[in-house]
Amino acid sequence: MIVDLSVPVVSGMPVYPGDPEVEIAPALTVAEEGVNVLRLHLGSQSGTHVDAPCHIDDALPTLDDLPLERFLGPAAVLDARGLPPHAPITPAMLGPVGGRLGPGTVLLVATGWDAHWGTPGYLAHPYLEPETARLIVAAGVRTVGVDALSVDPTPAPADLPAHRVLCGAHAVIAENLRNLGPLLEAQAAGRPIEVSLLPLRLHAADGSPVRAVAVTR
Repeated sequence: MIVDLSVPVVSGMPVYPGDPEVEIAPALTVAEEGVNVLRLHLGSQSGTHVDAPCHIDDALPTLDDLPLERFLGPAAVLDARGLPPHAPITPAMLGPVGGRLGPGTVLLVATGWDAHWGTPGYLAHPYLEPETARLIVAAGVRTVGVDALSVDPTPAPADLPAHRVLCGAHAVIAENLRNLGPLLEAQAAGRPIEVSLLPLRLHAADGSPVRAVAVTR
């Protein structure tokens, strides 16, 4: 089964406060030029996307500095659903997936907050405590995704603590995922999950929109 983990990219879609607005419009049309071509205006952090480490520090790797293996692999899914708005995801919550974490593992954090996509409540998402991020890194994980706007609270502290821990370890962060519920069910049934978060090949970029998908057997 293939599970689409991506939000649609459309004009006027939600973006992180202060990021470029998304605009998609015809540039060429069959009626006028004989072909359809869209004009795209969007930020590198639009929609379902990955952050490269340089997103928060110019000295850290850019998107094309990272190995492709950082963007796909077997997944472990942390069930963090049911938390109240603005709640921290604590180290203790890693317990149920602790044995699944290791180098090459993609950790997906299911908050259920994708249900609020397109509403003001989307900004009130749960977030990773810095110590939780440190434990994830210590386990060898270098790819972390969340079905929320950010791994840090919104609005974020100036130092973006969870980003700083993960990016400082040269980890990839995927944000604005959706539809992680079926993956929790697959995991509970003992079925393996493979995830792809491959970005556009943008030179020296801080991040990129992705078509995130998971495959369960």
